[in-house]
Amino acid sequence: MPSTPTPRPTRSPRSSLGGGVGCAPPLPLLSPGAAAAAAAVSHSHSLPSATISAQSAAPLGLPLPTSSLVTLATCNLNQWALDFEGNFQRILRSCQVAKSRGATYRLGPELEICGYGCEDHFLEMDTFRHGWETLAKLFASGATDDLMCDFGMPVLHGGVRYNCRVICKDRRVLLVRPKCALADNGNYREGRYFTAYRAPAKGSGMETILLPREPFFTEYHQRSAPFGLHHLQCSDSATLGCESCEELWTPQSTHISLSLRGVEILSNGSGSHHELRKLQTRMELMINATRKCGGVYLYANQRGCDGGRTYYDGCAMIVVNGRIVAQARQFDVREVEVVCATVDLEDVRSYRASNPAFGIQAARSASEEGGTSAWALSLEGVTLTNDCQKWSPEVERQRPKVMTEGGLELRVPTPEEECCLGPACWMWDFLRRSGAAGFFLPLSGGADSSSVAAIVAVMCTLVTKASREDPDGDVAKECRRVCRKDDPWVPSSPQEMANCILHTTFMGTENSSEVTLSRAKRLGEAVGSYHQSIKIDLVVEAILKVFQITTGRVPKFSSRGGTTAEDLALQNIQARIRMVMAYLFAQLLPWVRGRSGFLLVLGSANVDEGLRGYMTKYDCSSADINPIGGISKQDLKRMLIHISSEYPGFGVLAEIANAPPTAELRPIDSAAATAEAGHSQTDEEDMGMTYEELGYFGRLRKISRCGPVSMFNKLLIMWSHLPSSEVAAKVKRFFYYYSVNRHKMTTITPSYHAEAYSPDDNRFDLRQFLYNTRWTRQFAVIDEMVARNVEVEDTAVLDKDKND
Repeated sequence: MPSTPTPRPTRSPRSSLGGGVGCAPPLPLLSPGAAAAAAAVSHSHSLPSATISAQSAAPLGLPLPTSSLVTLATCNLNQWALDFEGNFQRILRSCQVAKSRGATYRLGPELEICGYGCEDHFLEMDTFRHGWETLAKLFASGATDDLMCDFGMPVLHGGVRYNCRVICKDRRVLLVRPKCALADNGNYREGRYFTAYRAPAKGSGMETILLPREPFFTEYHQRSAPFGLHHLQCSDSATLGCESCEELWTPQSTHISLSLRGVEILSNGSGSHHELRKLQTRMELMINATRKCGGVYLYANQRGCDGGRTYYDGCAMIVVNGRIVAQARQFDVREVEVVCATVDLEDVRSYRASNPAFGIQAARSASEEGGTSAWALSLEGVTLTNDCQKWSPEVERQRPKVMTEGGLELRVPTPEEECCLGPACWMWDFLRRSGAAGFFLPLSGGADSSSVAAIVAVMCTLVTKASREDPDGDVAKECRRVCRKDDPWVPSSPQEMANCILHTTFMGTENSSEVTLSRAKRLGEAVGSYHQSIKIDLVVEAILKVFQITTGRVPKFSSRGGTTAEDLALQNIQARIRMVMAYLFAQLLPWVRGRSGFLLVLGSANVDEGLRGYMTKYDCSSADINPIGGISKQDLKRMLIHISSEYPGFGVLAEIANAPPTAELRPIDSAAATAEAGHSQTDEEDMGMTYEELGYFGRLRKISRCGPVSMFNKLLIMWSHLPSSEVAAKVKRFFYYYSVNRHKMTTITPSYHAEAYSPDDNRFDLRQFLYNTRWTRQFAVIDEMVARNVEVEDTAVLDKDKND
């Protein structure tokens, strides 16, 4: 078996896996576990050993001190489920950028090779086969040459599917590290596809995985690789270990045991999706992990829509002893972003050694595990520190400098910024990957549809900025393709791009007000959309005429003597016709404008309306995608005000945000209509509850896992200013309407996931859709509790009167 890798281009004539001036000699094997690991790597996998040149010795014959500086890289990648070729290109580009900046280690996101969101495709053998094919292609392309790469991919081992990190260098697999804690809450279903790894008992030897014969044995002369929860111990004293996404969030996080074993570099390849106000928690976990245990913590994440409702929000970062030294953007339209940092491992060693409590626990851990190297995989000739590498002057200039003190300021967007930036980036990915020519939006002039139009405007702003900064880049090329423009066109303004892709139409009836008509027109002009205003009364009248001819009856609104059933039917027919008209216009407007393709129809129902069921089934809430379906009304209003102040020319959004929400489906009562609403019908009056109250109900129902009785108990304290009977009435009203309308969630438009109390029935909020809407036992218990509380309240009032 050859002792060196297949010949390939190198940047220097040194050994392919390390060595060179200033490197320390290979570390001695410190334990039976480490000896077995080193034997497995150096003998089974033929990893060549590094040697020390005569020049590397000091004049007195003593070896020079080993360098403790290491340059590390992590990244955000916009991967796409099952897009193996596109994923390969993005991974390769990240490796190339990492090398150009002098990095010796590159960390990638979780399951980056296949894409995190493959879901039931993980049950298919093709997904595993194509994963190994992609890894082999990365080897052949030189991605791992002179760079330790930490890839995420699914692996089948012993007939069991594992979510793994595959660590490679110089076209060799150094370690396959399976995930040992799976994410199975909220949107995550990892336990459906993978098994959490359990390490074998002590003394059972090191586990290995057989690699595919082609090409790993035939071309790279490696038949197997170590498999398990080992950490890597390089010959220059640098140590590196992995934890994967969910493991950071568990009570016994992997980084704790790794730190106590002396591991200095901790990596976390993640697939973490965006949720409002979640980033702060995620960042605090990493900062506190290294503040408590010391260490260098690298975090990589996907960033973008990989084919589903979630948006992975990037924010790759490097943290050293509780200080952020590098942070990538959370939201962006670029597909690849790499951040690097040069760190001094001596800072980690000094930080830990100065903490007596850490020393006591580390010593105890070593005693219990049979030594600090029991889980170490010693790699002869593999180095990470900078002095053991030989770089060109250009790379040396690109290498980041050591941040000796302080750190970067924590960058966390406000919820208002998250509401517009997250959905904007998600929509851009959906638009360009769907092959559509743009969007169609029924624009009513109300807060919800205006929020969607504003988010598209933000999307156009991001894409225009990126296109103009790099007219030959990937974003500019995608922009030209979507807008049906020739090279070298780039949009001169966000409005120019919006005019190409966004089509808005005000679909008015005799029940619509001039106020909303005006707002829709002004917003269309501000955004730059292709805007129209039409009347749909003729279609409504035609359908009602068919009904009249068939039944001989004419339905009336309740304000004109009709029943509740008649009133709702007349409102719903207007809403449903708008949906039909939306799809008609979406198919034909490109043809009208002399362009090719089709338009995606955008929905505009917010999360609170979905929770309460305050929407017409198969109306304008039915669309291809809905960017605000996971955002509350309160957050949307704050977002509109934010955009109106931060983006020039959008002052109309503040006016829309401050107007009372109205459906405008009933005839206008001029005596009751207000100037702000322009109509007498308001959403909160129709619903019987406010949007603020809906926020309380939603968070308690989903996040706090409350049924009717538990919710009543909590709201008695939170709403202590209200009588218990009124609190009970509100709770019972909510649960009645929630349950009677739950069936609407089974057909809800795919929506951007943003809120932890989303009622999305398809993936996130799994409950039945046929309820006993009387909630017989639950409401009876509440009534008993109210009766007891009324007695207490009456006694308190009597006592107060006596004291007065």
